[in-house]
Amino acid sequence: MMQTQKEHPIAPFLRMDRIPHIWCPTCGIGTTVKCFCSALSNLKIDLKNVAIVSGIGCTGRVAGYINIDSFHTTHGRAIPFATGLKLANPKLKVIVFSGDGDLIAIGGNHFIHAARRNMDLIIICVNNFIYGMTGGQVAPTTPLTANTSTTPYGNNEKPFNIPHLAASCGATYVARWTALHIRRLTRSMEEVLQRKGFSVIEIVTPCATLYARRNRLGDGLNLMQFYHDNSEIKHGADTKDIDIEFQKKIVVGKFIDEDKPTFLDLINEGLSRKLGEKFIKYA
Repeated sequence: MMQTQKEHPIAPFLRMDRIPHIWCPTCGIGTTVKCFCSALSNLKIDLKNVAIVSGIGCTGRVAGYINIDSFHTTHGRAIPFATGLKLANPKLKVIVFSGDGDLIAIGGNHFIHAARRNMDLIIICVNNFIYGMTGGQVAPTTPLTANTSTTPYGNNEKPFNIPHLAASCGATYVARWTALHIRRLTRSMEEVLQRKGFSVIEIVTPCATLYARRNRLGDGLNLMQFYHDNSEIKHGADTKDIDIEFQKKIVVGKFIDEDKPTFLDLINEGLSRKLGEKFIKYA
């Protein structure tokens, strides 16, 4: 009997010549990429109008694997690069897909000001709790007391609460899921791909190779079991109350979804007032 080889449904969205990828076994980044490609497929978006930008780090490699216009930028500069793309071509749907170290540490200043301006960008932040590519050092998202290569006696610095940081700076869509919540994460990605404004999705997926090993949390399957047993869905929760503590309950869900004028909307409004009938709309 002759067998036919079928193409994987998301293969057209990947640069298959670069597969296999470099991520570790049980790493959650690949799951997040699958969810993103599924969202693109479900919405039947014209990929010519989509661009993806990433910085440096494990998650920063995403831009090299997805088969759309993509830009692998310098460390911490994914958001300003994406801002430039959006301003140069407002018709583009621009997604920043990077890690907590790249976006919230060295890129933190860009993150808060893009949120303040309500730039029309989608920010997908994969939070693995450490600097995974360079040795497992402490990050601004490492939970208190957690062991890292630079905090062998436990982390004593209070971490950022990413959804609260985003919301307090002006983000108009804020959600958090884990790498276990694939259907909910895919749906969340579909939502942000159809809206305007600064949208942030945090995806909790601790590094199985360095973070989990140093903290004796088991392998990737053990991490998934922990998400299953300890994730609590609370849509609309006050973001100030959803800190992530070491090996305790994780609050997930969609916390904010509101409409506000984007940066480009405000530019157009200002030019319209200034120039009156002579105004030519920017975007």
